[in-house]
Amino acid sequence: MVPAPNGGLSVSADGNTFTLEMQSVAVVDQPRWPALDSVATSARMNFKIVWKSTGEPVKYEDAAKHFRFTGTRAICQLEAEVEVPAIGFSWKSDPLNTSKCDVAVMGDEVNGRYYDV
Repeated sequence: MVPAPNGGLSVSADGNTFTLEMQSVAVVDQPRWPALDSVATSARMNFKIVWKSTGEPVKYEDAAKHFRFTGTRAICQLEAEVEVPAIGFSWKSDPLNTSKCDVAVMGDEVNGRYYDV
């Protein structure tokens, strides 16, 4: 988890589209994980991800686990770029407008001691 920079997250005026864009995020390349001898190499990642609400309501709830999520289904698209300088590796995804997801939701979650609120 890393904090989003100022201006990295934008929300449309109607609250139905969220865009998160980050540059030079420090990540770890560890292709053999979870093997005990897996080597970790410093890497950097740039990405842009966009969630757009479809307006279709969704609710997931498990009272036994004190978990509830309410929101809407969403369309989500992502483009990303990764660079691992130590090994001379880089990768770039296809453009954002060609990206498609199968499942995405936007909304509010409550869990644990806040469940009954």
